[in-house]
Amino acid sequence: MYDSAAVHDRQLRPLWHVGDKRMLFAGCLGRNALHTHSATVLLAGVYDEFSLRLKDSDWLSCRAAIIRAGTAYEFDARGQPLSVIYVEPDEIGAEGLGSLLRDTSELSGAVVGAFLERRSIRAIYEDSASACWAGEAVTDLVRFAQRQCSRVLDRRIRAALQGMTAGHGAEYEGTSALPPRVSSAAIASELSVSRFQHLFREHVGVSYNRYSAWRRMRTAVAEVVRGTNLTAAAHAAGYYDQPHFSREFHRIFGAPASKSLSNVRS
Repeated sequence: MYDSAAVHDRQLRPLWHVGDKRMLFAGCLGRNALHTHSATVLLAGVYDEFSLRLKDSDWLSCRAAIIRAGTAYEFDARGQPLSVIYVEPDEIGAEGLGSLLRDTSELSGAVVGAFLERRSIRAIYEDSASACWAGEAVTDLVRFAQRQCSRVLDRRIRAALQGMTAGHGAEYEGTSALPPRVSSAAIASELSVSRFQHLFREHVGVSYNRYSAWRRMRTAVAEVVRGTNLTAAAHAAGYYDQPHFSREFHRIFGAPASKSLSNVRS
């Protein structure tokens, strides 16, 4: 248990940071239902342990966990602050992020242990102005991990991933472009659709269409962080309407958008 009760006992506004290759959430959470991400995820309790359960396994308590893309999981932070870092597949994989943990244990689809940089996560959560510098802090963490373990992607898959983000600025400064269809990506890769999809899943961990849905969701979250309301953010990301966006948010994050994206820091 962290001993700074003055901060620990008050709930600060949640923080979202959306960058080109990585995304961060830091805030108080309860139980998020079973869900699956299309990017590698690093969860770390800001002060306390949290409960984690992978699909078809028992609940366990841990300080931090790395969840591989495509792994179904749920967690319960019991109302305490949790940091969640999402890293894109052409940036770093689960093995690389493993260098940020110690005393690790391997699970099916996940690695649990103690987070070496918990102090930096506390600083991000506790500083009311951290929206200005959280992206730089997360970048430093990822770059440290990259130096410990390089990630090799098939050049065609790397190109396809880059094609999905074409038109997006380094910090998602305004675009509503949707990723290419899988058939277009396969043609650009000079592969059949079936071979391309097999190769994409092998390197990314999820299908092309599921990863495309993830990129769309990132765009919507970025719009909300910039101050756009949920309805306008949904349309900017290509959703039919706000209910469509809300259903997808719950499927991807295991929690309601109305709660997770309300009253965020800017």
